[in-house]
Amino acid sequence: MQNLGSPPERTIREKATRVRLGSYEFKKKGVPRFDFRDPYHFAVALSWPQFLWALLALYLAVNLLFAALFWLAPGSVANAQPNSFADALFFSIETLGTVGYGEMYPATAYARVVAAAEILSGLAVTAILTGLTFVRFSRPRARLVFAPHPVVAMHLAKPTLMLRVGNGRTSILMDATAKLNVLLTEENAMGKPIRRARELRLERAHLPLFPLTWTLMHVLDERSPLRGYDTARAIEAQMHIFVTLEARDPTLSTMVHDIRSYGPQDFRFGMRYANVIAVEGSTVAADLGRIGEIEPDVGDSQESGWSEHEEKPQ
Repeated sequence: MQNLGSPPERTIREKATRVRLGSYEFKKKGVPRFDFRDPYHFAVALSWPQFLWALLALYLAVNLLFAALFWLAPGSVANAQPNSFADALFFSIETLGTVGYGEMYPATAYARVVAAAEILSGLAVTAILTGLTFVRFSRPRARLVFAPHPVVAMHLAKPTLMLRVGNGRTSILMDATAKLNVLLTEENAMGKPIRRARELRLERAHLPLFPLTWTLMHVLDERSPLRGYDTARAIEAQMHIFVTLEARDPTLSTMVHDIRSYGPQDFRFGMRYANVIAVEGSTVAADLGRIGEIEPDVGDSQESGWSEHEEKPQ
């Protein structure tokens, strides 16, 4: 007797759900990619093109369903051409939108019941889709600008991993908190390769005010898991950096957050960020269009959490 549902067979049949974070991809098994028992999360998680296509598909599906019900009962719609699915579809669109041009109307008790059901369906679908669209439009976004390449430069005579982030909003963010984590391939006690995540200690992980730019810095000292790393070693260890940043937007009176990942090919060793801060009289200006601009590291960087007037309180 075949043992249905045995672990090996179940593992073979399972399809992995892919979760992408920038250039890095996670896979989950035993989790459905689309869980229709949670339609709210499903609708919000879709991209805008996917969401609009889903709206169009739902609208067409509802209209085609009720058009088929009208079409299957000849004579149920007055003034509709016999066996004309196009007329039945147009009448369904009229009914779903509660328009009613008057040219066609339900002619039988069956058609009146179907039309009433379609009107109720149309009201429900319109209310649900309006709510989901509003939620998607009103969802707060951090509007953070990340430099495309983290750099490793000398700072205070120590090699330091740096990542510059800019505030892309026209307002000041408050109580900004950043976290930096690295995912590395290492060997365990038995000599087998494993993927291990470690947190990277930041020189400054919190800013009370975040008006322009912020350079996150992690010193590659004896306490750092990245001590002694270069480009070749980063590629060998399949190094991925994940940065998460959370801040309060006083305009929206809510917390906003963002996350970014970097693969081993994104790092630039022996490079530093070019200065994008300028003082114009009593005004400090930042060119966020050049936030990722880098140059060779020719000496000890003077960039710090409070330098270049980036976060210095005035």
